[in-house]
Amino acid sequence: MSYVDYLARRALQSVPVVFGLSVLIFVISRVIPGDPVRLALGPEASDQQVQALRAEMGLDQPLPVQYVDWLIGVLQGEWGMSLRTNNNVFNDIIARLPATFELTVVTLVFAVLLAIPFGVIAGTNKDRWQDHVSRITALFGVSMPRFWVAIVLQIIFVVSLGLLPLSGRLSDGVAPPPAVTHLYLVDSLIAGQFGTFVDAATHLVLPSFALGLATLAQVMRLIRSDMIDEQRKDYVLAARAYGLPNNLIEYKYMLRNAFTSSLTVIGLAFGFLLGNAFLVEIVFAWPGMARYGVESILYQDFNAIVGVTIVVGVAFVSANFVVDLLYGYLDPRVRLGEE
Repeated sequence: MSYVDYLARRALQSVPVVFGLSVLIFVISRVIPGDPVRLALGPEASDQQVQALRAEMGLDQPLPVQYVDWLIGVLQGEWGMSLRTNNNVFNDIIARLPATFELTVVTLVFAVLLAIPFGVIAGTNKDRWQDHVSRITALFGVSMPRFWVAIVLQIIFVVSLGLLPLSGRLSDGVAPPPAVTHLYLVDSLIAGQFGTFVDAATHLVLPSFALGLATLAQVMRLIRSDMIDEQRKDYVLAARAYGLPNNLIEYKYMLRNAFTSSLTVIGLAFGFLLGNAFLVEIVFAWPGMARYGVESILYQDFNAIVGVTIVVGVAFVSANFVVDLLYGYLDPRVRLGEE
């Protein structure tokens, strides 16, 4: 099977997953406690007003009809009005999603770039001091709550040392770059505003570290375990017998085979970070979608909660699709096994 055929097959397999996700979100939105009509009008609204708004929103129709209308509205960007902001939920999320997406991508890149060398070093030095340090680091990263790590980082690097900014995406007095992608790092480079780029990057250091520490620990330990398994295989012994440099063997041959199993964790981590960044966003006053979701839950903003759930669900499906594509590229046996 060619890589193009493999890609097309995976894309087709994602369609029923997205459909099932839409059905699940719709069903959950209809069975959770609370009446969205009553929440929208308030407790003092009369029964006639409630019935009129319910008919206007189509909630008096059979569930299959409601699902079709809801799905058409989602595809057209009509996600309902937010009770808190009085705006279309789609517009609210679009305005806040770039901040969370930028934080998530930087966090994932930071976690993977550090996990790869640390995992390789720990795996090739089993039961030595490098391995022991990685174990302690992994235990700390998985055990410590994200909000606690964020607060400790603020105390050390902001209050005590004064090296990094406390909150927000930019410092006071620094204007955002011209909006192209709404990602400050990318837009500042496009506009040639390197001062703005540095300021935006410094604001990302602490939240990305606090958010990505657990992912770093998980990927590092998984790479370590796979590198230990790879060392026992014949191709590694043969390469060393031929006198190839250790760095070439470890990072070109062993790491490629060991990294495939880590892709699943990394793909799931993207969706997990996107939807669970709310604690870090609250601590650092990050104006992102995750913080918007928490505020919507506290306000019982029904449409906003459903909108955030849609975005996170699609992020999980998209991340898994990308992981499947990388699997097929890194390990051709995955493509051949489907023939």
